[in-house]
Amino acid sequence: MPLRRKTAGRKRAGERRARPATGAAKPLRRRSLHTVRFPGETARYRNSRDRLLKAERELRRRVEQVAALRRRMPMGAPVAKDYAFEEDRADGTVRTVRLSELFVSGKESLLVYSFMYGPNMQRPCPSCTCFIDGLNAMAPHVAQRTNLVVVARSPVPRIREFARERGWRNLRLLSSSKNSYNPDYHGEDANGGQWPVMNVFVRRNDSVHHFYASELVFAPSDPGQDPRHLDLMWPLWSLFDLIPEGRGKDWYPALSYATP
Repeated sequence: MPLRRKTAGRKRAGERRARPATGAAKPLRRRSLHTVRFPGETARYRNSRDRLLKAERELRRRVEQVAALRRRMPMGAPVAKDYAFEEDRADGTVRTVRLSELFVSGKESLLVYSFMYGPNMQRPCPSCTCFIDGLNAMAPHVAQRTNLVVVARSPVPRIREFARERGWRNLRLLSSSKNSYNPDYHGEDANGGQWPVMNVFVRRNDSVHHFYASELVFAPSDPGQDPRHLDLMWPLWSLFDLIPEGRGKDWYPALSYATP
C-alpha cells in the first residue's frame, strides 16, 4: 500500500507539471535596491540603472578596500634630508622652510604635490594647473585634517606670478629650486623632465617617513588610457564619467578657454 500511494503521488505530480498553462507567463521582476523613481522612466531604463547601481556599489566597496590596504602599509624609509624649500611671504619677501616644519601640531601626515613647472618651462603644465585649481578650493577643508603643500622646481618669483594669475590664495606654494626634493621623490627625471606626483609623508616622534606616492604614473597603463594616478583626487574626470560623451579621447585641460 505505501508503494502504491507513493507511485500515485508521482503520477499526480507529473500530471500537474504537464497541465497546460491557462494564462501568459509573467515576466520576472528584478528587485531594485531602492524605490526612488524619476518622471517618465521606463522599465528598461530602471533595469539597466539597477545593474549599474549594483556595479557602482561594488566599485565603492572596492575603493574602500584599496584605501584600507593603503592605510595598513608599513612606514616607508625615513627621509634622509630635511629639505629646505623657499616660500613666498605675504609681504613679498622669501623665507626658508624645512620639510619638518611643514607639519602643523596635531597633524602627523603631509601631502606634497609636485607641480610640473620647471625653470626651463615657459608656462606650467595645463593639467597640473587644472588639478591645483581644485586643490586651492579644497585646501581650507583639507587643512582641518592634514597638511598640504604644492612644490615646483621654478624659483619663487615665477611661482608667485603664476599663482596670482590663477587666484591661488589658499595653498602653500614652495620652490624646490635649491634642493634635490624633486629628483629624489620622482617629481623630476634625470633629463630634467617634470612629473606630477603626489607624495605622502608621515611624522613619527622626531622622524619623518615617506609613506605613499601616486606610482600609477610610472606603471603601464591600460590600452587607450592615461595613467589616471590622480583620478581619486581630481573630481573633473569623475564628472565627465557621468555623461554619455565620457572623458573623450583627445580632450585635456588648457590654461584658458575661448569665451563661448
